[in-house]
Amino acid sequence: MELILKYFPNLDEIRIRQFSEMESLYLDWNSKINVISRKDMDSFYLHHVLHSLAIARFITFTPNTKIIDIGTGGGFPGIPLAIFFPQVEFTLLDSIGKKIKVVSEVARSLSLKNVTAIQSRSEDFNGKFDFVVSRAVTTLPEFVKQARHLVSVKQQNAITNGILYLKGGDLSAEIAPFKKMVSLTELNNYFEEPFFDTKKLLHLSM
Repeated sequence: MELILKYFPNLDEIRIRQFSEMESLYLDWNSKINVISRKDMDSFYLHHVLHSLAIARFITFTPNTKIIDIGTGGGFPGIPLAIFFPQVEFTLLDSIGKKIKVVSEVARSLSLKNVTAIQSRSEDFNGKFDFVVSRAVTTLPEFVKQARHLVSVKQQNAITNGILYLKGGDLSAEIAPFKKMVSLTELNNYFEEPFFDTKKLLHLSM
């Protein structure tokens, strides 16, 4: 939790409490339904919470923005972002029912009224959102095929609607088809921990 406050020192008491409660909730649920690797639980706030909040360093969403987290898994980046932006609407989508069960229960335990968890494949889901967020569920070109129909044309934020994609490694081949539509931010510009040295945030305008 100290790691979150290091980079976000101005959180109010409600959000501090919610972020503080996350680890024990995930430890409990992970013992029943494995949604996070046991090894990763040792670095829960670094690998999952802070990584998700890189999006909050990149953009401050306007109230009533609608966001869908595709392939949310155990709720990342959606749950940390929903805590950080209580006036933003989040839909967390995953095709695996047991993961959605965990997401739903975590959101309920944290009193997150701005989270809706749904079991579905993105290709089969309909709706319009300002942004699609995700943590590296597939290659970017494949993800665009799965998600582009969900992006609204109506703009209300400082950056254009589209995809915000967290991924690591050399992404030059993946972003090549999109040319000027994509911007890439190195996460070590935001966070000094070595974990972020190869991590990136892609913003693909749609």
